[in-house]
Amino acid sequence: MYKTLFVVDDSNTSSLPAGAISFADYLRDYPKLGEPKTRIINLCDTSRYLSQGYYCSLLAEARHHVAMPSVKTINALRADGAFLWLKYQQLKNEAAPTEPVQLIICMGSPLDGNYPSIAARIFREWPAPLLKVDLVPETKGIRAHVQRLSLNQLSDAEQTKAVTTLERNTSSRWQKHKDEKKFRWEMAMLVNKSDKVPPSNKGALDRFVKAGAKLGIAVHPVEAHELANLNQYDALFIRETTAINHITYQLACRAEELGLVVMDDTDSILRCCNKVYLHDAYNYQKVPSLKTEFILDNQANTLDQLEQTFGYPLVIKMPEGSFSKGVYKVKSRQELEQLTSELLNESAMLLVQEYLFTEYDWRIGIINGRAIYACRYYMARNHWQIYNHGSSRNFSGGFDALPTFEVPRQVLKAALKAAAVIGNGLYGVDLKEVDGKAYVLEVNDNPSIDHNVEDAYLGDELYMQVMGEFLRRLEQRGQ
Repeated sequence: MYKTLFVVDDSNTSSLPAGAISFADYLRDYPKLGEPKTRIINLCDTSRYLSQGYYCSLLAEARHHVAMPSVKTINALRADGAFLWLKYQQLKNEAAPTEPVQLIICMGSPLDGNYPSIAARIFREWPAPLLKVDLVPETKGIRAHVQRLSLNQLSDAEQTKAVTTLERNTSSRWQKHKDEKKFRWEMAMLVNKSDKVPPSNKGALDRFVKAGAKLGIAVHPVEAHELANLNQYDALFIRETTAINHITYQLACRAEELGLVVMDDTDSILRCCNKVYLHDAYNYQKVPSLKTEFILDNQANTLDQLEQTFGYPLVIKMPEGSFSKGVYKVKSRQELEQLTSELLNESAMLLVQEYLFTEYDWRIGIINGRAIYACRYYMARNHWQIYNHGSSRNFSGGFDALPTFEVPRQVLKAALKAAAVIGNGLYGVDLKEVDGKAYVLEVNDNPSIDHNVEDAYLGDELYMQVMGEFLRRLEQRGQ
């Protein structure tokens, strides 16, 4: 049986639970010799870092008292509070608010009795004796803004109701979900269910979650609209197609500002998403790659020079693009004039590259400078690329997954050199191999890792390798 103590900033305040003590009394008089198991309901103001409320829960944990809220919950709700996205199907047939509404939640129950399932869901996420929640209904669900409250922030009537609820909980058990597990780290894995060509299929995402759990990392697949409060996580793993002028880059920036471990980081997104940077860096770092020129216009002398340098066919690339998008094969002067005229209206610069046909492209997966998987992607049927965005039936070709030690030495060496130009994140390096020579096509900051494709050789070990690198960085960062 637990003994319950209510701790407040000032025990002289009216409308307090019976037997409430001040923080000063708790600091001075506890722990007591021979006392029973004790739990602390911390009613102090915790809005400020290093406030009495903060120290109350911190000392309770040090004294092996069970504290509500915990220091972790205080940190999550300090400053501007936290956000939670509730999908309508999660409400278990409870009527959802149709307009913005505010709830006061005491020990998991709404003071006015409205929306008890929502209140219980929020309390499970942030167990705190008093919470203020602003619910805003949106198209697909409800956005909940959650903040901590102290007793003196309530009206007299609300204080009376809250005290009754608090006293009723002195003898009740603080139950945890049967499926609740202890994880040292919390990770947000950013996905986009509307992405037509996502970097990872469901099978792969599920395996990332399982691999993380084995290493003490709780991996939460979330969409961008569910990440209003990133500071409740320790890491951000981006499994949505990235772009610079996009929410993925914005979230990576925000996560880095908050000190999260981020993969891939903003520098990698910036560098990989722009082929101008990649090919310029290849030249400076002497990374073997295809002959490439940049053009700023499509005047006759510019096109003449391209014909002399490359001949036909040649390849035109937009500076930004992924999964073979923004890449065009040009077979004649007429096509060259028309295409460059159209594309230069969208981008101030284009890349022109020699055409080199191979039956397959290499993809080497690299993390922190280590090659962890290798694939050969074959060209889509009746197409010159591995992806054919104009065909739904033959969208992509076949593949072979094989161990990295079977990759030709020159291919592996070129892939590692190209990845080192970008950084130490998770990359997929695309290459061609002709007559014993390797040519780097590009480095992808957010490479495709699909179940039964890239993991066909390593299996679950591939996901453990990725989560293991997150674990290494999290432990290096500390907590």
